[in-house]
Amino acid sequence: MRAVTYAAIFIGLFLVFFPGQIVRQFGVIRPVEWGVPEILGAGVAVAGGLLALWCVLTFAVVGRGTPAPFDPPRRLVVRGPYRLVRNPMYIGAFLLLVGAAVLYRSARLGAYAAGFLAVTHLFVVGYEEPTLTRLFGKEYDSYRAAVRRWLPRFSRAG
Repeated sequence: MRAVTYAAIFIGLFLVFFPGQIVRQFGVIRPVEWGVPEILGAGVAVAGGLLALWCVLTFAVVGRGTPAPFDPPRRLVVRGPYRLVRNPMYIGAFLLLVGAAVLYRSARLGAYAAGFLAVTHLFVVGYEEPTLTRLFGKEYDSYRAAVRRWLPRFSRAG
């Protein structure tokens, strides 16, 4: 229940409220007709949202914690989407925002998505990674050596 509450706050604030303010403030309107860009944007947004949800559930079930920095998982989560990339929840959120930008054909939403990714990267490097190293030590160091931060490593050997 904690994971759902914190995820709802994060999603509500960064993926709904702030983008909604951009949409309202700059007069971005919903598409009247749906063509390839709108369908593609909606598909990317839905895929990103589903990825983020999968991550929240994995944190709750496997890690026995939440995505919130003040209530982190009790165990290092390296299963589910975390076996391919270390930060899939942020990637899912970014994809949701990019999909919305494409759907609405909004450069401002696109800029918000880019800013979100930049701030997230700084947070990951400056806070999350040092904290996970402190909490999980060699287990996290091994995971970090095997799994990339942002881009999955696909190889025939692994």
